[in-house]
Amino acid sequence: MLPSSCDTFVALPPSSEGQRVIFGKNSDRPCDEVQEVVYFAARDHAPGEKVECTYIQIEQVAHTYAVVLSKPAWMWGAEMGANEHQVCIGNEAVWGRESADGDEALLGMDLVRLGLERADTAENAVDVIAGLLEKYGQGGPCMEDQCGFTYHNSFLISDRKEAWLLETSGRHWAAERVEGGHRNISNQYGITTKIDKEHPEMREYARSKGWWDGKSEFNFATVYSFLTTARIESAGTRYCEGKSLLEKRNGHITAEAMMDILRDKESGINMEGMFLTTGSMVSVVPTDPALPGVHYFTATPDPERSVFKPFVFVENAHELKETTSPSFGPDDPVKKKPRFQSKPDRKHPLFVKHKLIAAIIESYKDRGEKITQGLRQLEKETMTEMEKILEVGVRQPDLLVNLFNGSVQKELSVYSKA
Repeated sequence: MLPSSCDTFVALPPSSEGQRVIFGKNSDRPCDEVQEVVYFAARDHAPGEKVECTYIQIEQVAHTYAVVLSKPAWMWGAEMGANEHQVCIGNEAVWGRESADGDEALLGMDLVRLGLERADTAENAVDVIAGLLEKYGQGGPCMEDQCGFTYHNSFLISDRKEAWLLETSGRHWAAERVEGGHRNISNQYGITTKIDKEHPEMREYARSKGWWDGKSEFNFATVYSFLTTARIESAGTRYCEGKSLLEKRNGHITAEAMMDILRDKESGINMEGMFLTTGSMVSVVPTDPALPGVHYFTATPDPERSVFKPFVFVENAHELKETTSPSFGPDDPVKKKPRFQSKPDRKHPLFVKHKLIAAIIESYKDRGEKITQGLRQLEKETMTEMEKILEVGVRQPDLLVNLFNGSVQKELSVYSKA
């Protein structure tokens, strides 16, 4: 399996326009996989309670924060998401000298969700993920089949004031603080000599394996990456393309600019083929803590043919029914051993309608262009409304409890007219 999977971006002042942090990610996954967008309210948990992740059960914490997640429908964890404290996280598959083949443990996607549920700042999320990695490890199939597709993970994490890049190799890790400008990650290690936090045994482990002489300047990417970068050539190309697209907009990076980057097919960032962009996310988080963040999700493949729909954290936010996939409980083939003996239909209502429209857009040029124009107009009108909230705050939270669902209904209305 070629390492074709995901690009994540963040822009902070002065790269972003205004006093805002702009976060974005394309989740590139197998072409037949459904990605759902779900919301979970904040909750208190009883002492001794456990949480069932994708493959293993771990200890629950006393309180989990409200989260909105974009996630492969078959797993517990998430590819990307945000929480009520405006922490945003996206992960990337990475491969290095350390084997990623091992026993079932936490998936990188589980760590994304756990980081969001348990951390109120980006730096705290680094500590949460690192602690879980040390205690439980990472491992297990990352696709809904028996192919044994496994990988280590890197994470781009942001909040209102800064971003962190966290990169892992087995239980070892390094983290770099990003206090301004822009940063993007693909499927390769990117932390070099600037290391702001690290596993206490990370350097000694590398020395013991013969990867580092213990004397030269320590460069995490050089030490922990493959001796040859042939396997991650595709990732390197997308990383350079993504960096270039950010640099072209430096100082003027907005939500719209980030969406344009995620829609860029020429660069390979909007991926097509056996691995394709199955879901996209863009978040706008003002540095002013009095103002809300707005988190946009597609919940459908190919952002070029999708609508970015907004979610704002408010009390009593409604369940996102139209983008929630069917649940199969203990009968889910993922939960039964041996795993993945069958693959149930996980399509959610919006996914079903979107697939029909995408086929029309593909088959009929003039008709397809008209549909796409209608979707873009809807997105533009919605973003104009969200701009008012970003500037003055939430005056009437009750009007936003069904914001995302309402946007989905408007998208479905465009489909019906088509």
